[in-house]
Amino acid sequence: MALRFINLVQSLSRACGVLAALLLTFSMVVVCQMILMRYVFRAATIWQTEAVVFSATAAIFVGAPYVLLTKGHVGVDFIQMVVKPRTRRVMDKVGAILGIVFCLVMSIATGIHLYEALEGGWTTPSVAAVPLWMPLTPMMLGFVLLTLQYAAEIIKLSGEPS
Repeated sequence: MALRFINLVQSLSRACGVLAALLLTFSMVVVCQMILMRYVFRAATIWQTEAVVFSATAAIFVGAPYVLLTKGHVGVDFIQMVVKPRTRRVMDKVGAILGIVFCLVMSIATGIHLYEALEGGWTTPSVAAVPLWMPLTPMMLGFVLLTLQYAAEIIKLSGEPS
């Protein structure tokens, strides 16, 4: 059962990595289009700035589980390099537990904020008036999936021999 959960979460995290790459590609294309429209055609850009900011931000949150899965985050591992493997596993577990607690709190807080944005019909103060549920949804999704990835990491760490 644990192996199925780990495999499912890892598949979701990989899919999130692909989605994050697509969102960043979309952001780059829109930036290029915005530059072309503004400086070549002297046309107004209304939706482009928010599209770039929201898609790049979504890429960060949605891509976070993939970064955790691949251990791609920036870290200083000097202490881990000098301690025994058993101590290293304990440090990894403590870090994962702290990470899962943080992600659970942020999932709940973001969920509440998303609910309020939906109920209140909140929009951005720009001309485009983008509904705020659009940027908040990938934020909450990212925290929920990151929580699942941390849970998978804890299960993997618990299964390792001492």
